[in-house]
Amino acid sequence: MAKIKKGWFCTSCGNESAKWLGRCPACGEWNTLQEEIISKDSGGSGARSMSFLPVQNSRPQPLSDISFTDEHRISLGNDELDRILGGGLVLGSMVLIGGEPGIGKSTLSLQIPLHCPNLKTLYVSGEESAKQIKLRAQRLGGIHDNCYILCETLLENILNRANENQPQLIIVDSIQTVYSQVIESSPGSVTQVRESAAALLKYAKETNTPIIVIGHITKDGMIAGPKILEHIVDVVLQFEGDTRHSYRILRSIKNRFGSTAELAIFEMINTGLREVSNPSEMLIPMHKENLSGIAVAAMLDGSRPFLIETQALVSTAAYGTPQRSATGFDVRRTNMLLAVLEKRAGFHLSAKDVFLNMAGGLKVTDPACDMAVVCAILSSNFDVAISQRICFAAEVGLSGEIRPVAQIERRIAEAEKLGFEKIFISSFGKPSTSAIGKQSTTAIDKPSTTASAKALKSHSIEVVTVQDIPELVRKLFK
Repeated sequence: MAKIKKGWFCTSCGNESAKWLGRCPACGEWNTLQEEIISKDSGGSGARSMSFLPVQNSRPQPLSDISFTDEHRISLGNDELDRILGGGLVLGSMVLIGGEPGIGKSTLSLQIPLHCPNLKTLYVSGEESAKQIKLRAQRLGGIHDNCYILCETLLENILNRANENQPQLIIVDSIQTVYSQVIESSPGSVTQVRESAAALLKYAKETNTPIIVIGHITKDGMIAGPKILEHIVDVVLQFEGDTRHSYRILRSIKNRFGSTAELAIFEMINTGLREVSNPSEMLIPMHKENLSGIAVAAMLDGSRPFLIETQALVSTAAYGTPQRSATGFDVRRTNMLLAVLEKRAGFHLSAKDVFLNMAGGLKVTDPACDMAVVCAILSSNFDVAISQRICFAAEVGLSGEIRPVAQIERRIAEAEKLGFEKIFISSFGKPSTSAIGKQSTTAIDKPSTTASAKALKSHSIEVVTVQDIPELVRKLFK
């Protein structure tokens, strides 16, 4: 009689336990252990091995003897996607793309082979039929014979078809639908996801074939399945944004071949995902006339500069306790900035409702947005509009001082490119040696306010430096 071996696995981290526990001993999450069948032994023969994978006998070698050449990257026909990957898709790499349902994961993955007709692609779908995929391809505006569709969920069959066709790229949609007949558990379980991803990774490394895998997410926004899924892949990309809006943000969470300080912005239209090459244009004000409570912040997300519109509304509290609400900005930091305005600058806002919103649906964490938030709040409080040609880039300290932020030269250059006439920054900041350019060595070794002013004069945009909030109010609101 067959003997069934079972175990308890954590759906959050993948930790295995011999019995059920209310709390996972590895990650500390509650009620995440689920029982799964590990193997089924018949007549003592033991678990079957995955014979469809080639076995190679590798030997250790000295680090100095390993030959290395610059990795060859494949362009995916999408500048935004190539940039977030670090210049293209590396041969033998495995990329995981996650996101909410309907946000554009399948659309983006299908656009890749349609935009690269010379790239032989095997598109494996476990969720849609071949007719559904062709209908989407017709809507996206491209059909060619170099894209092969395989509607399959059995892992052994997928790898056998890949060995037969020898594609240059494999796309799996999605990893939660793939299962192996060696493992006696349902598709999407912790064991199936872990073993299927490990087998795909082994195939990618041994055949030097890049694989793009699509993953589901949980209600908490984390990629579904064991955490080891994110550990074994080379690149993890995650979609952000609201499905009710047209803009999508693809953020790099992990990248072994490039920087994680990158993101790509797309717009969902009827023909698929369109690249947004200049995202600042969708985040800056688009009003016909000046309105109070609006300020523009020059922020950085990773290494990419943005100019984002900050909106604030200050009104008299209708109830006893004033409301504090922030969308896209940390509400605790909003309360801190309001306390600084109350204590250090003498603005009485404790009896007023304050509502804050970041345009475009972005979640802002850059401290350089502090000055823009303060100016938007004061503008709404005074009911005095700030010119749409003015932007801000500085951090606000607890003592009311205006603190400098990193890479101020890139922020100034982005504001200048978009036609802004004036930017407010901290007077304590100094440009780097690259921004100073042909200044003398003495000026570089001993940076000062004079050297900073000389460097900033090279820009056509007017750079205004302030030290604290009272000086900012005097220069901005006269």
